[in-house]
Amino acid sequence: MSFVISPRFLRRALLADAALSGATGLLMLAAAAPLAGLTGLPEPLFRWAGASLLPFAALVAWLGTRERPARGAVVAVVVANALWVVDSMLLLALGWFEPTAIGYAFVAAQALAVALFAEAQVIGLRRAQVAA
Repeated sequence: MSFVISPRFLRRALLADAALSGATGLLMLAAAAPLAGLTGLPEPLFRWAGASLLPFAALVAWLGTRERPARGAVVAVVVANALWVVDSMLLLALGWFEPTAIGYAFVAAQALAVALFAEAQVIGLRRAQVAA
């Protein structure tokens, strides 16, 4: 059976999102000052973003442990992920800050990862709906 067709695909996508979101949140909180120096982004931005990721990661992890994650809750996660991607791109495009090259790469890479998680979750939702 293909991994994407697996009935566990949605749960795995949620758990992977939770793991990366939690790890990123902890990194941003614990290393806000060094990250700010490296990326040219403000330290408070890292602290607030990191702090917001921890409860998000906990909720997404909880959803990923459900046998059948609630569709509405998963849609909310997808929307939150999409907003993160849009905000990340706006941060780079509107000149709110002056990130270094590493800062641009950091923001773009995490936005891409979040977009991929959102897409995987949408695929998982579709697969779950077809299976039901």
